[in-house]
Amino acid sequence: MAITDTRPLDPPAPARDRLGEVIARQGAAFWVVAVLMLAMPLIAPTFWLVQIFAYAMILGMIALSLMFLAGYGGIVSLVQMTVAAFAAYLVAIFGDSAIAQISLKWPWWAAVPVAVVIATLFGTLSGALSVRTEGIYTIMITLAIASAFYYLCLQNYTIFNGFSGFNGILPPVFLGIDWGGNVAFYYLTLACAALACAVVVYVSRAPFGLALQGTRDNPRRMAALGFNVVAHRIAAYAFASVIAACAGVLLVWYQRQVSPGTAGVGPVVDVLIIAVVGGMSRPIGPFIGALVYVLLRTFALDLLEAVGLDGKRFQLLVGLGFLVIVLFSPDGLVGIWARITERYRRGREARAAQMRIGGDAP
Repeated sequence: MAITDTRPLDPPAPARDRLGEVIARQGAAFWVVAVLMLAMPLIAPTFWLVQIFAYAMILGMIALSLMFLAGYGGIVSLVQMTVAAFAAYLVAIFGDSAIAQISLKWPWWAAVPVAVVIATLFGTLSGALSVRTEGIYTIMITLAIASAFYYLCLQNYTIFNGFSGFNGILPPVFLGIDWGGNVAFYYLTLACAALACAVVVYVSRAPFGLALQGTRDNPRRMAALGFNVVAHRIAAYAFASVIAACAGVLLVWYQRQVSPGTAGVGPVVDVLIIAVVGGMSRPIGPFIGALVYVLLRTFALDLLEAVGLDGKRFQLLVGLGFLVIVLFSPDGLVGIWARITERYRRGREARAAQMRIGGDAP
């Protein structure tokens, strides 16, 4: 006679505990990086603080929105940089800038939320137009939307001020702090990047994130189980657009200006390269890829001139690095690090096993 265990199963951990579990699993590396980033203003020059780390975190947030779609939803979207650029334009249009005849001069606390909401709606609509396609068709539709927005900004002078765009867009002064200052702006971008990364980790382990990953792996089975695949993908676009829009606000405050070049095809493709180079399997990947990209872009002139090449061709280094990483590690730099640490762990376990066997031998 079979005996059935009737004890109730342990309830799943509350959703709010999932992020803590992830942080606990990271071990000392997480806390070392966290302390280092918090202490960066004490050890890094101003140039590195803003031009390298703050800029890399902004680009990392835009690439993070792409990573969420591609890594968890299987959707390769090229519209994320466009969403960020649209939010940047809206901050200039609704807020204050040097183009007084267009800017409405709203206070920042009104202009920023409206800009984020409208840019999110734009990204969601773009997703609704493309989620019913797959693969190369999704890429082409989102690329077409990005190209159309670029030419709209370039040719429209009534709203987007054409080729010149907007300048003189300053970060606000709030709580007695000028957020345009180097240290203040660094901590602002750090807080936004950390919050975006934490929210992505949280959502990826929430029921919505797990269902989205199911639609990525087997959409037909998820549809048979009663899940609305199209609705989940559109919701994923909406969530990713919020992150990209917030990054666009930081981007216009960082650059103090926005122009059609911000939404050009080049930056759109650069975000894809950043996400792939860093790795699309973990939220930290886009930030690593962004840091590598910013370093190459900043110091390519010196590197290329040192070997007798034109320093303006820094994209050559980016392209070569992209090819090498994709060939040897489809999961980017994060994948390379994961394999190195896994190999080290296995070697350590093997040595420990050998020592135990040697100690047990007579």
